[in-house]
Amino acid sequence: MSDDRRHLVIGAHGFQGAAVARRLLADGHQVRGLTRTGARPAPGAPRLPVVLADLADAAAVHRAFEGITHVSLVLPLVYQPELVAGYVRTVIDAAREAGIERLVYNANTAIPDAVTPYPAYETRRAAETALRDSGLPLVVLRPPVYLDNLFSPFAGPRLFDRGTLVYPLAADRRVSWLSHADLGAATVAALHRPGLDGLVLPLGGPAVTGDELAAAVGAGLGREVSYQAADPADFEADLRRVIGGPAAEGVAGLYRWAASSDDPDSHVADHTQVERLLGIRLSSIGEWASAQPWEVWSAAVAD
Repeated sequence: MSDDRRHLVIGAHGFQGAAVARRLLADGHQVRGLTRTGARPAPGAPRLPVVLADLADAAAVHRAFEGITHVSLVLPLVYQPELVAGYVRTVIDAAREAGIERLVYNANTAIPDAVTPYPAYETRRAAETALRDSGLPLVVLRPPVYLDNLFSPFAGPRLFDRGTLVYPLAADRRVSWLSHADLGAATVAALHRPGLDGLVLPLGGPAVTGDELAAAVGAGLGREVSYQAADPADFEADLRRVIGGPAAEGVAGLYRWAASSDDPDSHVADHTQVERLLGIRLSSIGEWASAQPWEVWSAAVAD
């Protein structure tokens, strides 16, 4: 049976976009990427046709949309409101011109009910509103926090070396964690399953506290792991060395809000609803942990 669906993955060289592209390619779909000029592909990013363009370049974005029927969108780590609004307008215009059948927007975070002082939330809230108001056939995914953040230069070496899981969330905050691989599966399902237009789906597994997270990761590793809440300022300082100051400040704002919020369920998703609506099974924390090549951090520890 032939499949004339043609997919555009915006942000295909980033970790989240790469996960979506990998799943689409594994399922045999036609895929094109759109990524910023000069962006270094994330480890594991698949080889695929890519349009190199900034989302502010309307002509290039329109070219990337030519012949496309389905779009996966995650915005870059940019948090200036006017710039992000311009990106979204460009995407909306190109999607309308292409006559797309479904756009899946990954907000890349939970969105609190109340307005916050943090651009990392508010630019994504504004983007979601603009996309909904556009009338495009839209599904919104809101992943609270990615498990793959634990397999990173910030958390990975300390977990490998000392069995300490360090992360900038309070130990008693319940969070629904999600792997990049499950994000890919969820996005592909949201792109293709009928009857989902207009849905906003918080996306993650059963909510766990920091101590429960550490226990589940430890079970996957076959060793004892303890949880330690990090200061968001220390987290930001480490991120600056990897993604630069403005992006690090924006991302750290997500955790500053979580540290001050009195909403206990802001990062909690109903995993049973997600699995039922999307027809997928989310991986457990232990399954994810046992599949990671933690030994790569041995070199980082030695350095």
